[in-house]
Amino acid sequence: MPAALDGLRQEAESFIRACSRERGLSDAEAERRWAEVRGQIEATGTYAHTFEELEHGARMAWRNANRCIGRLFWNRLHVFDARAADTEEKVFEALTRHIAFATNGGEIRPSITIFRPAQDGGEQVRIWNHQLLRYAGYEGETGVVGDPASVAFTQACRSLGWQGDGTPFDLLPLVVQVRGGAPRWFPLPEGLALEVPLAHPEIDLFQGFDTKWYAVPIISDMGLEIGGISYSAAPFNGWYMGTEIGARNLSDESRYNLLPLIARNLGLDTSSNASLWKDRALVELNVAVLHSFKRDGVSIVDHHTAAQQFGTFQRNEAREGREATGRWSWLIPPLSPATTDIFHSRFEDRELSPKYFYQRPAYL
Repeated sequence: MPAALDGLRQEAESFIRACSRERGLSDAEAERRWAEVRGQIEATGTYAHTFEELEHGARMAWRNANRCIGRLFWNRLHVFDARAADTEEKVFEALTRHIAFATNGGEIRPSITIFRPAQDGGEQVRIWNHQLLRYAGYEGETGVVGDPASVAFTQACRSLGWQGDGTPFDLLPLVVQVRGGAPRWFPLPEGLALEVPLAHPEIDLFQGFDTKWYAVPIISDMGLEIGGISYSAAPFNGWYMGTEIGARNLSDESRYNLLPLIARNLGLDTSSNASLWKDRALVELNVAVLHSFKRDGVSIVDHHTAAQQFGTFQRNEAREGREATGRWSWLIPPLSPATTDIFHSRFEDRELSPKYFYQRPAYL
């Protein structure tokens, strides 16, 4: 315990001083706040963030997210403090509020909802979903209907009593667990999730396969660490980069694997890799994604613009005396990466705090 408390004190002090400095507080104010936090740790073994610390800490964690290309907007993250939510119903209400606020009729707002932190080594709140909005995957004798990445979670939802319609694009329920109790599932309220039907501006790309995607990617199974305090439930979102949908979710062989279908619809020669049929189908699918989101007035960014924005983020960080860390393999877009400056750059993949971190899926 003493070693753990020493570690917490060190992490807390580092965060309190950095947060105070970035928020423009005086040295005296920072010292006064650190004395309060140190006293809480010595008396209780932990401490509580003020809302201002929670807000800035979550924004710092986005700034430090090595795998994210969209960090230019880190200081615009809207923070919901849901630490008072102590029942499954209250957690569900906070999640639906988040979805509605973030969606904003299509003008997506970067947001995070932070629930109560871990206590005495135990998680207070866990959200079983990988993303608050995601499609089910049904495994059958002839393969998977829907999203193969969701098969295990879909099975978990069905074991809890949920039943979907069995279509390729069934939105999954929200599954919440509080204080280690039995998980509960809640259906998404009708009309809450904004979905975008996909169509190409010039070609009948899907020919009867009604393809769509949800408007907001809200990651909900990662934890958040701020100043040594861990929050096991802190769903957050930005807006989509088109290639996340068009070059990964709908294209990966382990996901919807639509490139063969699109290639056939385009009349491409799929007998040889040398025809570059995958590349041609991939480009047209990404054209359809960007076109459809813009047609419906839903925020999205193409990968070339996102790469330019990341360059601006790097320059902003340099002016503040900070180095933009990053994981190159995640920052390069999955479509035409060599056409971006990121491809020709190198980054230090150094983990900084505050941070978002991966957790083992609760349903496993």
